Amino acid sequence: MELFEKNDWSERINPIIELYRDKKHPLDYQNLYQLMVMVILSAQDSDANINKVAPALFEAFPTIESLSVAQVDELIPYLTKVRNFGTKATWIIQIARELQKDDNIPTSLEALTALKGIGRKSANVIMREMKVPAEGIIADLHVIRVAPRIGLIEEAKDGNKVEKQLMQVLPKEIWGEVGMAISFLGRETCRPTNPKCTQCPIQNHCQYPLKTI
Repeated sequence: MELFEKNDWSERINPIIELYRDKKHPLDYQNLYQLMVMVILSAQDSDANINKVAPALFEAFPTIESLSVAQVDELIPYLTKVRNFGTKATWIIQIARELQKDDNIPTSLEALTALKGIGRKSANVIMREMKVPAEGIIADLHVIRVAPRIGLIEEAKDGNKVEKQLMQVLPKEIWGEVGMAISFLGRETCRPTNPKCTQCPIQNHCQYPLKTI
């Protein structure tokens, strides 16, 4: 499969960046505290499920302060429908006790990934939503699937490997938006089966049709 050069892709992928620029993440958060908690809960789970669980959770625990004085077993009843809820509840309580206040929630890649339950993907999502200058590229399950399909990178299963490839191929000035743009493309148009190729803004540059011939 032919991969385009770095300069080619910065132009070729621009239509989806413009289409999805500043579009809010599907997690229905209201502030940084809610976003951080929901991003942790959404690992290996769906955004839709976390959106259903979150309102009752945040009504009971509206701030980091309220979580910091709670016990794990107080949190669990709100999370039983979340995958790996026991582990995630422990992580969230640990973070709350470490940070103590909402104002102490960090927004740098290094500080975010130092917290339990937050990897590079989650940190990149938080930074993008908070409009912090990007230090990496979001590589969620949609990006892992779509980026190789369109010919942007070689196929890889690991999100960190996908992110590394993307950072090598794409200029830093678009890192903050390109990951989420590819993710939205995967959610809405470039579906796993029966992708809506005729509706795709980058269909003329995509390698997928070549692989189906």
